[in-house]
Amino acid sequence: MKAALNKSPFIRQIRRRPLALLGPLAVIVLMYYLFFTGSKPQSKYSYKVKKNGLFGRTPDAVPRNLPGDHISHYNLNKLASTPMAVYNKEKVLVLTPVSRFYEEYWKNLLRLTYPRDLLELGFIVPRTRDGEVALKKLEKAIKQVQTGKKENRFSKITILRQDTESLSSQTEKHRHALSVQKERRSSMALARNSLLFSALGPYTSWVLWLDSDIVETPPTLIQDLVSHDKPVISANCYQRYFDEDKKENSIRPYDYNNWVESEEGLKIAERMSDDEIIVEGYPDIATYRPLMAHFYDPNGDTNAEMELDGVGGAAVLVKADVHRDGAMFPSFPFYHLIETEGFAKMAKRLGYQVFGLPNYLVYHYNE
Repeated sequence: MKAALNKSPFIRQIRRRPLALLGPLAVIVLMYYLFFTGSKPQSKYSYKVKKNGLFGRTPDAVPRNLPGDHISHYNLNKLASTPMAVYNKEKVLVLTPVSRFYEEYWKNLLRLTYPRDLLELGFIVPRTRDGEVALKKLEKAIKQVQTGKKENRFSKITILRQDTESLSSQTEKHRHALSVQKERRSSMALARNSLLFSALGPYTSWVLWLDSDIVETPPTLIQDLVSHDKPVISANCYQRYFDEDKKENSIRPYDYNNWVESEEGLKIAERMSDDEIIVEGYPDIATYRPLMAHFYDPNGDTNAEMELDGVGGAAVLVKADVHRDGAMFPSFPFYHLIETEGFAKMAKRLGYQVFGLPNYLVYHYNE
């Protein structure tokens, strides 16, 4: 075998002139890089710059093999918020800060008759002991709905964890103490803003702010509020209780943050330093503002409207463009107002009107 190789003229040529092979080998390697290395399939979502061979050109900045829906286009000029929301298939985003989970809240939410495929839910839960308990109950309730019949599922549900500090005590007495209002409502404002900015989509027409302790509303809550076609509109929040004097079930005002500005309120604001806030509903700060809670007429028209300067967060419907235009919940004194009342002031400064429905009631949980 060895003798046969020695007699081969090709082998003898290699031994005499070994460098003669470099030319053909270089041509083969060059042809390989030019025509074969660029044909390998790339990762579907790869943005890494790869060369197409030795002298291949740099590929386009945007890969050519992305799925058709990789980049979505939304024309917000065509997005509408109309009183015919169901007919026009307008998306509604229901946002709820959750410090405690109330079964009554969830059952009431499920009774709302607005089409589920047009409803999105968003929740934000504090990192407290009560928050951990609320999160587990909320996730369990959501799982039951979202794994059930398709027609009963919500379009989308988002749960966020609050990354800012929250009050350690969430009892009704401590929540409403005047001494903690600035701290508490500043924290609430941050939570609302985080939830809003994270959950608001380019297809959202309306935002319904619904507190987690609102346990009773009309099933047509969304349609009823939408029908008024207002930039911001608030229901009147009351509370059911047992009247010990009359020995009967009764109702009483609960949310005093829906109000009309007064001359006294303006004078108090003028005397305040920049970092002070006015908190409504406390005798220590007598503003004498007309409160929507006191305008309820049990025999009145539920569609009766009154223009407001401040709103609470119990059940407030907002056209999504109001938020998109910059109206958010100030966590700092804004014209001596904060959180939801500051939001109403900001919306009005942006040129939007704010309304309330004094005879349209929703009910707060009674602790």
